[in-house]
Amino acid sequence: MRLDDEQESSHYEVQDGRGGGGLGGGGLGGGLGMLLPLIGSRFGCGGIAVVLIIMVVMGVNPLSLIGGGGGGQQVQTQKPASGQLTDVQRVSLKVLGSTERRWADIFKAQGQQYPAPTLVFYSQNGQSGCGAAQSAMGPFYCPADQRIYLDTDFFKEMETRFNAPGDFPIGYIIAHEVGHHIQTITGEADKIRKAQRNASEAEGNALQVKMELQADCYAGVWAARDTNLMEPGDLEEGMRAAEAIGDDTLQREAGRRPVPDSFTHGSSAQRMQWLRKGLDTGDPAQCDTFKGAI
Repeated sequence: MRLDDEQESSHYEVQDGRGGGGLGGGGLGGGLGMLLPLIGSRFGCGGIAVVLIIMVVMGVNPLSLIGGGGGGQQVQTQKPASGQLTDVQRVSLKVLGSTERRWADIFKAQGQQYPAPTLVFYSQNGQSGCGAAQSAMGPFYCPADQRIYLDTDFFKEMETRFNAPGDFPIGYIIAHEVGHHIQTITGEADKIRKAQRNASEAEGNALQVKMELQADCYAGVWAARDTNLMEPGDLEEGMRAAEAIGDDTLQREAGRRPVPDSFTHGSSAQRMQWLRKGLDTGDPAQCDTFKGAI
């Protein structure tokens, strides 16, 4: 990506978690264990299954969930100067700044103001408005506090474990989470959550997949509208990243047969398709995954 001329977003925080364990310690069990009931209530057993599969793929023992965590976790939130951030954090903020400008333009054209989300960096253990944040969960958006939570070590996992190297996956992942922010501030997310409460598990999972694919499409819209952003090879990097984190690919990586009814993010083919649609059209109106087949 061409990011040299991009202005970094000022909407960020850095959390310093004290008292939590690493990926292999008791802290993981306590934090993610508290989140499993929330995941189950929103996405059903299929959602919990996908989280456990991701843990296995990332080398985390799911049995650690039973162990309870070691003590209470204290989290300090700071906003250090940009010069004190790591290179990957600054790249992330350049991407976030780019999304802010693109979505501000889209909202302005509709006579609205765009309220930007905040990006929260943490390492292994953090705290969100939706509960404990754990590296094994990957990046996520919390609608309760309108923040994106990111352990940048996830990008190393994308490169080494999922064979999705390059800088465009950073942009794709952050822009995808921004897509969930768009769904929240437009009220789309609330409508889907209400529909999920009256749906079967399979129906609820299918609605969740449509939300995730729409966020993928929104990520493509961002990249399409930042005309100076993409370099040769970026499209291929984005497609590899979308393929790597499809539910069917993750289930195969975990040694399981893919079960479509358990999908909560979409298959690799679906994720590539909707990312590409956003890239091809640059039009968020074309990202309506809730009409017709996906």
